[in-house]
Amino acid sequence: MKKYQMLFEPLTIKRLTLKNRVIMPPMGTNFANQDGTFNEQHYSYYEQRAKGGTGLITLENICIDYPLGTNGTTQLRMDNDQFIPGLWQFNERMHAYGAATSVQINHAGASAYQQRLQGMQAVSSSDVPSKTGNPAPRPLEKAEIEQIVQKYADGAARAQKAGFDCVEIHAGHSYLISQFLSPIYNKRTDEFGGTPENRARFARMVIQAVRQAVGPFFPISLRISADELLQDGNTLDDTLNLLSYFVDEVDILNVSSALNDNLQYQIDKMNLKDGWRSYMAKSVKNKYPEKVIVTSGNIRSPQRAEEILLNGDADLLAMGRGLIAEPNWVNKVANGQEELLRKCISCNIGCADHRIAKSRPIRCTVNPDLYYEDSHKKTPVITPLKMVVIGGGTAGLEAAASAAEMGVDVTLYEEKSYLGGLAHEIARFPDKRRIDDLVTYLTNRSEKIQNLTIKLNHRFTISDLKETPDLIVNTTGATPLLPPIKGLHDELAKSERQVFSIFDLLENMEKFKDFVGKEVVVIGGGAVGLDVVEYYAENGAKKVHIVEMVDQLGKDLDVITKLGMMEIVRDYNVEVHTSTKLMEVQKDHFIVENSEGKQLELPFDLGFICLGMRANAPLIAKLTAYANHHDVALLNIGDSKVARRIMEGTREARDVTKVINNLTAHRKASFTAYA
Repeated sequence: MKKYQMLFEPLTIKRLTLKNRVIMPPMGTNFANQDGTFNEQHYSYYEQRAKGGTGLITLENICIDYPLGTNGTTQLRMDNDQFIPGLWQFNERMHAYGAATSVQINHAGASAYQQRLQGMQAVSSSDVPSKTGNPAPRPLEKAEIEQIVQKYADGAARAQKAGFDCVEIHAGHSYLISQFLSPIYNKRTDEFGGTPENRARFARMVIQAVRQAVGPFFPISLRISADELLQDGNTLDDTLNLLSYFVDEVDILNVSSALNDNLQYQIDKMNLKDGWRSYMAKSVKNKYPEKVIVTSGNIRSPQRAEEILLNGDADLLAMGRGLIAEPNWVNKVANGQEELLRKCISCNIGCADHRIAKSRPIRCTVNPDLYYEDSHKKTPVITPLKMVVIGGGTAGLEAAASAAEMGVDVTLYEEKSYLGGLAHEIARFPDKRRIDDLVTYLTNRSEKIQNLTIKLNHRFTISDLKETPDLIVNTTGATPLLPPIKGLHDELAKSERQVFSIFDLLENMEKFKDFVGKEVVVIGGGAVGLDVVEYYAENGAKKVHIVEMVDQLGKDLDVITKLGMMEIVRDYNVEVHTSTKLMEVQKDHFIVENSEGKQLELPFDLGFICLGMRANAPLIAKLTAYANHHDVALLNIGDSKVARRIMEGTREARDVTKVINNLTAHRKASFTAYA
């Protein structure tokens, strides 16, 4: 019997049959051209996921009313027929791999991207911004509502003409239909506001118009925020009631949650369990058993995916970021290669933060090439090359594995008894344990490559270069930044002490598990400092303080993690001291100074110095001299170059393959000239 039988069971919806239960939900990419059309990289990105075995590919939300309905820096458009050829080509390319296709038609309403509105005011049900701090929209007139309903219908008809197998209407996540459904946004007093029936009226009009446009046999999906998880918002019970007004013509209910102000429950934060949202899907399934139900929410493991299906919680599994990270998820599971799954770690840095906060094209911490994935394997070396990697963190492992997969003979040196570096160490925090999934993948991948030798418990020295390599890659990571603050180094040097660095905590967490009654002060409000705050606040510390020199906590955090951390700070009454700097360290208290020049004493049982990290490349001068003398290529990548996040390191590590291609080309040219 095939493992995960339910996962690979086909499902028929009207005249559409899906080959398995895994779907790619719509996720914005910022890959499109500025005019709303595709480019080759955009096509290839989706093609990788279709090739990887995904049953249904849903194209990211697409604009049906330009510019008022636009969403995102660059968004695909379908507001007139000139976009059909590009969409038709998309469908041809997905269908070639046996994937079915859908497209999400959407109107952003008050969530419209301001810079593309051409000076117009965004529209909505009322004048309530879709996100705290955003500009106020203007309420739509009834005639405008009817015009927008027609635009949804026109968009659905174009989707059918363009060759899609299904169409999805977005009715959640603070977009226009959601802005009518939710009492948080909808303050109208006419027939479109007030009672649940009135708030549901716009959604019903849209769905009815779309059904009329596509006919009775074309599947319609509806994405909803089943529980808005905000005070005064729709609860799960409220949504179950709202659905009764418009669900009849819908075939698929894609069950999501949350709104813009709690984005961490829409684009799931790291510490939410696999399939955490499935209870919502189960409730929808119980009330509307005749509908096909989709669930999502950090689904990473095939075991959990199968369990959700067997429990009857849902019929289809939406793996969004999971397929960004691992486009071959379905094929690897089908082929018994679970140990090689490149699981999403839900860091939300390259996907959500790049797109939402920084208006960049999406990237991925664990997958360094979203467009062409493992294309480096297609250009193996044609002459023998040797490479030495110093450091077995995530950057070192990715560089070593990628090079070895091209045929390079690689030796990696790691002074510790384990691989993964700082990523593995940070994963010791309970809420950060997903990060270890990347280390596990890189380790498993590396162990399967015969021409990659890993030497643990081996502190590299220049004398290890007994044979001159062609390329040396230094990835020795970072160390805590410990500036010359009065008393700091004296206290850290004591054997009996109450002041610690982040590495003191991570290297001996058993020593720090006495939470009850402890007063904790954390110096540094960046990612690491907030991780320590989260750890102690959630585990019962008596009081937690955090001190940050600038005017806000988590200044450089991704938008999802920051929302989650601010929730911790608020819910656990963490004492926040921003615009405050550390002046002196004493045995049991810190002396700090605020922006007004006032000094305060902050007593503690445990004090943590989390002022960031600095690059650590102790051998770089010797390596440079060696490389120059022996005509060897030398790269310093990852945190040993500049202390940053995992994503920059893995991307630089994959770029090592470009250096190898150049070395190969140089060797080939030299050989040809000599011959």
